[in-house]
Amino acid sequence: MPHATSTSNARRRAPHRVAASVAALAVAAALTACGPQPAPDPTPLPLPSPPASSPAAGPVVPPPVLLPAGAPEVIADGLDVPWSILQLPTGGVLVSERDTADIVEVLADGGTRVAATVPGVVPGGEGGLLGLAFLAGDGDRPAYVYAYLTAASDNRIVRTPLTGVPGSLGLGAPEDVLTGIPKAGNHNGGRIAFGPDGFLYATSGDAGNRDAAQDVASLSGKILRMTPEGQPAPGNPFGNRTWSYGHRNPQGIAWDASGGMWASEFGQNAWDELNRIERGANYGWPVVEGQAGDDRFVDPVLQWPTSEASPSGLAIAGDTLFLAALRGARLWSVAPATAGGELAATAWFENEFGRLRDVVPGPDGELWFVSNNTDGRGSPGPGDDRLFRIRLDPA
Repeated sequence: MPHATSTSNARRRAPHRVAASVAALAVAAALTACGPQPAPDPTPLPLPSPPASSPAAGPVVPPPVLLPAGAPEVIADGLDVPWSILQLPTGGVLVSERDTADIVEVLADGGTRVAATVPGVVPGGEGGLLGLAFLAGDGDRPAYVYAYLTAASDNRIVRTPLTGVPGSLGLGAPEDVLTGIPKAGNHNGGRIAFGPDGFLYATSGDAGNRDAAQDVASLSGKILRMTPEGQPAPGNPFGNRTWSYGHRNPQGIAWDASGGMWASEFGQNAWDELNRIERGANYGWPVVEGQAGDDRFVDPVLQWPTSEASPSGLAIAGDTLFLAALRGARLWSVAPATAGGELAATAWFENEFGRLRDVVPGPDGELWFVSNNTDGRGSPGPGDDRLFRIRLDPA
């Protein structure tokens, strides 16, 4: 039942999982909360003026607020530390497994198979094979699956051509998109997604170096924005890949119907955050945590005690945001995303499925989410970890 608020295991396989032949791939403690004073705010570069809106265009009608209805259904089980759910518009579903470096295909009958094992991944702590993203082909360019991973010396983003058809998907030889993102045993960030502007966004944690989050020249503690080839995207505020800064460990990004960007972020000891992301904005870490009311920083729009959230994946369906909570062992819904007014947050499935890592909009009005009880911090139950789906209905 929901309630509202104002604010390395051994390898385990699903019964139908089989190894797939793929091309060889070649990729290669939380600190105390007292922080330093921030460096002076850098001067953002100007953003080109947007085109004038059409006088014929009427007001944008927000989509409906959607909420879970009925009981979740298990799509697949036997997943080993799943981290990211990738639904392909061409058909098929891929899931990254952090510690095995496997990209797993979820089959129509609920079985799973390994579409690729990504070599060069060096799991450790919170690092390993993390976020996935998809870029469609355009005739001259193949379709690519992008992956954020922890290698021997850094975190990096690679891309690999998608091959095959649903039921026999595979991945070709990869190429580096961005290397040199600092790594650590924790605070690696790791979520990647293509925004509505066609550019690739990535979340990076501070990797244990708190001061780096306030340095716009560093790749740590940021939301990054880049071209599909990994170069700084046009219009970035500081002339590099930094889109926003002052982040501790963001692991969820999503866009609402108006094009507004949102991010979920792990706090330290006090507050986890839901942030509305603005170009060139400073979100305060390590100087502040949560809503500080300090004009130098952008406050989160909502915050939770860390015991109730530890949010990772973030999705938007209709006009509702959904946050997958790890330590909080629940799914949060927050609405409305675009219609204005006060946000209402509701907790769903509290302690029913354990730690939840990722959530994505599903087909046919569904929401999909995955548990993360095999990550070394949970208590795995029978069938863990599992991929779920639930129907969404208008509120």
